[in-house]
Amino acid sequence: MVVRIRSKDGNFRFNLAPSADISELVTKILETTTDADPETLTISDQPRGNEQLVSALKGRSLESLGIKHGDLYFVAYQSRPSPSTSTPQVQAPASSASTEPTGKRAWELAQEDPVDGYWRSHEGKGKIPRGRDSRLCHHGPNAMCDHCMPLEPYEAAYHAEHNIKHLSYHAYLRKLAPKGSAATTTAAVLPPLEQLSYKPSAITLQSQPFRMVDHLEIASMDIIDRFLQAWRKTGLQRFGWLIGRYEPYDKVPMGVKAVVEAIHEPPQEGELDGLSLGVPWEDEPRIRELAKHASSPLAIVGYIFTDLEPTPEDRSKTLYKRHPQSFFLSSLEAIFAARVQLDNPTPSRSSPTGLFASRMVTAVLTGTEDGAIDVNAYQVSEQAVAMVETDMIEASVDPGIVRVKDEDRSQDAARYVPDVFFRYKNEYGLEVKKSAKPCFPVEYLMVNVSHGFPQNPSPLFRSSKFNIENRPGLEDQRIEGVMRELSRLKAPDIHPSFHGGDPQQRAELANWLSDWHLIAFLGTTQLISQVGAAFPL
Repeated sequence: MVVRIRSKDGNFRFNLAPSADISELVTKILETTTDADPETLTISDQPRGNEQLVSALKGRSLESLGIKHGDLYFVAYQSRPSPSTSTPQVQAPASSASTEPTGKRAWELAQEDPVDGYWRSHEGKGKIPRGRDSRLCHHGPNAMCDHCMPLEPYEAAYHAEHNIKHLSYHAYLRKLAPKGSAATTTAAVLPPLEQLSYKPSAITLQSQPFRMVDHLEIASMDIIDRFLQAWRKTGLQRFGWLIGRYEPYDKVPMGVKAVVEAIHEPPQEGELDGLSLGVPWEDEPRIRELAKHASSPLAIVGYIFTDLEPTPEDRSKTLYKRHPQSFFLSSLEAIFAARVQLDNPTPSRSSPTGLFASRMVTAVLTGTEDGAIDVNAYQVSEQAVAMVETDMIEASVDPGIVRVKDEDRSQDAARYVPDVFFRYKNEYGLEVKKSAKPCFPVEYLMVNVSHGFPQNPSPLFRSSKFNIENRPGLEDQRIEGVMRELSRLKAPDIHPSFHGGDPQQRAELANWLSDWHLIAFLGTTQLISQVGAAFPL
């Protein structure tokens, strides 16, 4: 089972057996810290309150303590006393101490996504090119001046001209980097980012200047069409996890896009106006591991859900429910998005903890103004994530409004809620600061993400015909059906190396096998021992 742990060092997931001793979990937790004193380690099922010393739980199994698959626990500890405070030490010369660190720090151990490695190693490509100005440039074709030299990727005028509301993550990092002589100081090698913490200080809600993902690209229209089939047949809403990867995005300076290759549907109960599901779900560890073994490694990059309702006068069209006069993302959905982002942080060498924010994208399939269906994509801000982490906000009856929770000073479930403010322009065009208690508009927590389909689709999976998982009664996955199709395609007659025989026959079999839902299903059967590391075919 998966046990989730949150501490000041970050968010972690550990795979453990229900019968495992609590000491096994403690060992894994201590491996994520650098100087924790095991005797002071406490664990709680709440962000604050109900802490228990782990040392008092020795000899007990996780199952006996009520720890279940997917549970989230909060860990705290005190640091070990520094050796210099207990015994005199000979102080090393300053140059020696600075050039010979005794161990790597958290951000130095961060395993960043390949797209981060790309932008860190191609910083020159991040600059915004400019052509030679015939009026202001008085130099030759091979020279450069202030009027034609490339702009930094965070140039405000360029973003305003191209209607780019948020800086990309790496453009934001470039903006924070020390300039000039400051780049040679100690500060230049320290991580510039900090995770937000809303413990005692007042909060003013504001638009987030950056976004972790700039664009959501669906590799093929077939992916969306197959996902929509369930709603078209039943009228019940559906939810799915987006399986894909992150790539550079050239429409935004130093941009990042999430490319979706498949939608995996977990167990769920759909209804006409919503749905219910469990997070995490039982099969999640297997699906995450399976995605890593694609020929181009994949991961869960977000999730998608439907909010669709046919119009009464024309059932072929859908209601236009989400718009500026109603809402784009409900408060309940925004809080769910914050929890998903909180549980899936991004490894970062620019954060002291080695983790910062999240690249999980929220996508909604909903009706457009002309009755069609389109995708809208969002993230929620780091302010939203921090407020959810500290248990400060909750959904309200009005979907466009977020409610600030009341303080709770009881000993078992203490909740401190600082003052929260937001700014808006009044009827006179003046900016006004207003208290967000008891509620505020959900739009203050949202970050827009553009979306689209490639002009020349080349999806990783060439087929989407196999029955989709967790659609009982609508599409059932059975091994008998797999065997019948393999027989129809004359798979037993094809050599395992795929050499020789009829090329068209081999291609047809390869295309049918190149299906995410089929590959995921085969992993649950005894038909094969292990899905190969180079799928899809």
